[in-house]
Amino acid sequence: MPDLPTPQDATEAALFSECWDAVLSYADLCTAGSSAANQLAAEAFSAGIREAREAETFKSAGRRPARLPRIPLLLTAVRTTAAAWEESGQGHKLDPDLRLWLNSDKAARYTGLPLQRPLALRGLRDMQEPDAALLWLAEVEALPQAVVARRLGLDPATVADELAEVRRLFRDRCHRNHLDTPMDARCRSYARLLDAVTRSHAAEAPGDLSRHLATCVQCAEAAACLRLHGGGLPGALAGGVIGWGGLAYLERRRRAAEVRLGAGRADPADAGPPDPGAHKARVVRSGLLVAAVLVSALALAVSMMPGGSTGDGAAAGGAPSEGQPVADPGFSLPVTAATRPPTDSADSATPSRSGPREDSPEPKNPEPEPQGTQSSTAREDDPEPSESASPTCEVAYDLVNEWPDGFQATVTVSTEQALDDWRVAWSFRDGQEVGQMWDANFAQNGTRVTATAADYNRTVPAGGELAFGFLASWEGENSPAFDFTLNGDDCTS
Repeated sequence: MPDLPTPQDATEAALFSECWDAVLSYADLCTAGSSAANQLAAEAFSAGIREAREAETFKSAGRRPARLPRIPLLLTAVRTTAAAWEESGQGHKLDPDLRLWLNSDKAARYTGLPLQRPLALRGLRDMQEPDAALLWLAEVEALPQAVVARRLGLDPATVADELAEVRRLFRDRCHRNHLDTPMDARCRSYARLLDAVTRSHAAEAPGDLSRHLATCVQCAEAAACLRLHGGGLPGALAGGVIGWGGLAYLERRRRAAEVRLGAGRADPADAGPPDPGAHKARVVRSGLLVAAVLVSALALAVSMMPGGSTGDGAAAGGAPSEGQPVADPGFSLPVTAATRPPTDSADSATPSRSGPREDSPEPKNPEPEPQGTQSSTAREDDPEPSESASPTCEVAYDLVNEWPDGFQATVTVSTEQALDDWRVAWSFRDGQEVGQMWDANFAQNGTRVTATAADYNRTVPAGGELAFGFLASWEGENSPAFDFTLNGDDCTS
């Protein structure tokens, strides 16, 4: 007679079913091949389970350890396992941008002195684990509240009220941690004002506070955690807790949730452990990873200014340079476009971050790929699109968010004909300069900007759309872009 599964076996099976998809999704972002992603996910999963068991041992002994909820705990195990690979000589299996990040001061924040760690990480760890789990599942994993209630054994009728209370609790923890953080006198002088402004839906940040947030990573990060309205909380949590790739992970989970709900399957745990290739396919829609409404932590912070908040932002992106926190909120951003040299388009066979990959030998000297939804500068030696491709096209230019000296926009192009490559160009009237772009590569010559396809979204079906977003700077006026072309042909706006 075969051995019957023990209660512990059943518990671990449920844990695997619930968390494996999340762990594999992040491991896929962190690695350079599908076999490496599975290996990293398996090692990290084992390490995370051991850490969870140790925490349970402390808890049974009457001590409450500071512990993250189950899924973020396992995701941080992916990050620490990747760091161990880098130290042990297995770094070639990791994403090139992740390797740069692991050897930077940004990575050290997550393992250094407790008071120097990201505010979101400290705030989540300070909460009771059930409260923190509710916040994470609803905000980052993007699960419907009914599913969250079932997962955590809550009353579906009251889960919305409990979530609102947990958000306020997280804000309180972050506020206290911000005041405990070592900071200079100027940051300290703004702490009380920052708290007051972020509590109100309608409050506008004074000009001097806005300018301070545009130059101080520490205070901008605090603003993103303290401001519960405006849609920035998921980005603050994902970027602050996971670290590198946190915002790309957030976008993947949101896309996966949309696909699951569209298929009528609300709970991923109901289907058991997923197939890795199927997971990667879920984040692609007709070969195109649709551009997310990504706003950086600093953009969220300074969106308190007049006309700044859209009220429905989702995640966070990047921005222009290391010298400006709008480009570098201190976490989750890949190497910026300006740091990558142009490479030959023949390297486009390198596996995509968001598309299925074959378990085959990787090409020699593969081109570093964009992390998640970020992209590098346009390659000037990209081949010209086929002369036979002259589609009728229509462009929608949307200003998503705007703050003094900067803004975020998305471009969506509808095409009547199928494309196997694309190049979108436009002009600015007021000297705007693009600093960073996702879901496309870019180059700018004066007022003319050219966006070219990323490796994973070159093809567009007939009657389909291509979309990408960017962050840019402006002075004086910020008129909409005009004179759009697709592969050299004029588009209507």
